[in-house]
Amino acid sequence: MEEEAEKLKELQNEVEKQMNMSPPPGNAGPVIMSLEEKMEADARSIYVGNVDYGATAEELEAHFHGCGSVNRVTILCDKFSGHPKGFAYIDFSDKESVRTSLALDESLFRGRQIKVIPKRTNRPGISTTDRGFPRSRYRARTTNYNSSRSRFYSGFNSRPRGRIYRGQARATSWYSPY
Repeated sequence: MEEEAEKLKELQNEVEKQMNMSPPPGNAGPVIMSLEEKMEADARSIYVGNVDYGATAEELEAHFHGCGSVNRVTILCDKFSGHPKGFAYIDFSDKESVRTSLALDESLFRGRQIKVIPKRTNRPGISTTDRGFPRSRYRARTTNYNSSRSRFYSGFNSRPRGRIYRGQARATSWYSPY
């Protein structure tokens, strides 16, 4: 029993040593970058739009090879179907390559006229879809009481008569589930 406990402790120590060791250089995993590093990397990248769906990264690299050395070509795909979305990002080794690659804007690639612009940096907290308020709530309801005629009639009461119940429907006394 004691021997098994000692073997178990030795195995645990070996596993902890392996966990504390740095990962091998070929398998770095996800890299967390600061905002400045992202902006610097995006300054060396371009967006390529209207890319043919059958295009490969090697073909895009060959098309932009004359602009400078290409570090990485990223073709984005739909996460559900796996089909390409029709645009790509190309990362160069220097910023001068971005300027020369802009000359290939509106050039033909696999029979399609591509769009080439510098890549923009996404800033945290800024969204193009965020309108500042929840879209499903606070939506104005149009009724006949708030029509455009109501401002011309001074005696017109814009509030409906009777009781107004807000929120969930009220339970009536006649309803019984049994």
